[in-house]
Amino acid sequence: MKKSRSVLSVTGEEGNDTDLTGAGEKAESSRYSRSYTSGATLGADLRRGRSRRLSSSLQVPCWLRPRDRTRSPEILNNVSRPTTLPLRIPPRISITQADADSYEAENGVSPGHTPLGSQSPGLTLHTSLQGQRRESFLYRSDSDYDMSPKTVSRNSLASEGHTAEDFIVTPFAQVLASLRSVRSNFTILANVSTPTVKRSPMTGVCVSPRATLSDQQYQQLALDTLEELDWCLDQLETIQTHRSVSEMASNKFKRMLNRELSHLSEMSRSGNQVSEYISSTFLDKQNEVEIPSPTLKDKSMSHISGVRKLSHSSSLSSTSMPRFGVNTDHEDELAKELEDLDKWSFNIFKVAEFSNNRPLSCIMYAIFQERELLKTFRIPVDTFVTYVMTLEDHYHSNVAYHNSLHAADVTQSTHVLLSTPALDAVFTDLEVLAALFAAAIHDVDHPGVSNQFLINTNSELALMYNDESVLENHHLAVGFKLLHQENCDIFQNLTKRQRQSLRKLVIDIVLATDMSKHMTLLADLKTMVETKKVTSSGVLLLDHYTERIQVLRNMVHCADLSNPTKTLQLYQQWTERIMEEFFRQGDKERERGMEISAMCDKHTASVEKSQVGFIDYIVHPLWETWADLVHPDAQELLDTLEENRNWYLNIIPQSPSPPPDRHLQHDRFQFELTLEDLEHNNHNHIHMSSGPEGHLCQPGGAHS
Repeated sequence: MKKSRSVLSVTGEEGNDTDLTGAGEKAESSRYSRSYTSGATLGADLRRGRSRRLSSSLQVPCWLRPRDRTRSPEILNNVSRPTTLPLRIPPRISITQADADSYEAENGVSPGHTPLGSQSPGLTLHTSLQGQRRESFLYRSDSDYDMSPKTVSRNSLASEGHTAEDFIVTPFAQVLASLRSVRSNFTILANVSTPTVKRSPMTGVCVSPRATLSDQQYQQLALDTLEELDWCLDQLETIQTHRSVSEMASNKFKRMLNRELSHLSEMSRSGNQVSEYISSTFLDKQNEVEIPSPTLKDKSMSHISGVRKLSHSSSLSSTSMPRFGVNTDHEDELAKELEDLDKWSFNIFKVAEFSNNRPLSCIMYAIFQERELLKTFRIPVDTFVTYVMTLEDHYHSNVAYHNSLHAADVTQSTHVLLSTPALDAVFTDLEVLAALFAAAIHDVDHPGVSNQFLINTNSELALMYNDESVLENHHLAVGFKLLHQENCDIFQNLTKRQRQSLRKLVIDIVLATDMSKHMTLLADLKTMVETKKVTSSGVLLLDHYTERIQVLRNMVHCADLSNPTKTLQLYQQWTERIMEEFFRQGDKERERGMEISAMCDKHTASVEKSQVGFIDYIVHPLWETWADLVHPDAQELLDTLEENRNWYLNIIPQSPSPPPDRHLQHDRFQFELTLEDLEHNNHNHIHMSSGPEGHLCQPGGAHS
């Protein structure tokens, strides 16, 4: 049963060192309440004080009324452009069936199939009534982040009865919404009738002719329309030809996150560590580090390291295959756990316990059997089991977090996300196969340290992959190399074209699990969703490779960052595991005389604060956007995420206040956040004083 969606509500949290509700919330506490605008309108009903209103609506006459005061053209120079626009979504349209034969990875639909044809895959983006839920920092006022005077506070929007769900925040979608508003206004001003075409206003909206407008209303509408058009031109002038429109959103989100982290780091020493970790892990930037220069070994690097010769095929055959693909003395218990294979609350730890510590092999076998992928792609059962067992053996059991248990969890989570009703029949069998295979191999042969550690230590892997997505490239190389081992080629019966398409899909998906690409992924997805929302149809047609792979990338990325959305019991177990892995890296860095990475120092970390910060700045914005894409299918996950976040918030220990006469100069350190791709090369230097805190710290399992 589909659940109604609750509204996101932001409330400032009181407290000193325990306030991690966000940098902007402390200075800008607000609550957003639900209210729909009349008619199927798209655009803004924005004001500055009591006199500001923009004409960002498809049907202006429905809401047009005399202003509190008239404006002259000179006033326009002093009026700010809104940074968010309220949104109204058209009625839901059914999802169309995807046809495997009508889609090509490189070219979208095959010749003869029109994008709007019966075989065109797509899903409807829409909004529904909500209760109350906190929104992510992406919806906060952008006026604190933009240096341009063309900004306006979102608080004024909320006070007029709009909600976070009614606003679009990506720049390109805002431009589209404004241009649609300009077009609608022009039909009124010019007193022309428009035929029912793609760009015509949506039905069900009252339209008043020009004759019904007073002279004052007509003049006001003309001024608003001109201002709206000027703003669009300003935005378009900033677009560089070699950059995508989604990069506008990426830069904006990075700038906003940078500001949030700056405020967070000012709260305490532990807050500074959380900020430093999020910045170094989830922002794609070149860190200025001193890299040691050891004597390089004279060693060929043409081989793929980590691949070992193993043999499982001799003991396997189709006739003697275990029920769940693994030998176990707890078959009944395992069967009971696997009954929940399609549920988000699935307990992967129990599966590992009852499968003789073969969770990945067991999960892959169960999912491929349920989806009939073995039959569809004619994969021999013994070959499949041989490969997944060999793959699992190349995950290191002595690595606390990035082991086969994590791979099994991400694979099962991807399986559930693929089954969401909103995406039913959208992806082809080959794409489903690629997504599951990518999830299974995405961390194979992980050494238990981060990309930055490998770069800083001049490791062979970093040299081989030129410091770019080092581990992700290695995982791909190992995963594909294992297919060449004895009786391991599970794709042997695929056509050449299918193998090429699958390989391209898998490479794109696994490379996207590099956490430094997070903000770019988020911006791409949100731009795509909001751009489609402001169209008259509100339907996202996934009939081109770029759109389909964008959803698949974010799907596996969401699965990789799904720990905080699971039940608290499961979430806490993942927390313990990632912290153990972090601290082992910190110990290695200490032994080498290196600077200890953020949140890897077991003497100074704070697990509670890191969880709240990690959810607020990384997990929540991502899952919030995914929930918009598949609404209302992910609402329960957002509820669980909020509950887990509040649980950690409530157990943050209170830090004692320092003595009044304490001088902080002797215990001060510097923390730098740099976003190389920001237009103004904004560098924030934040001097922080250390505090008497020594709690464990955990970012929720995203460390690669």
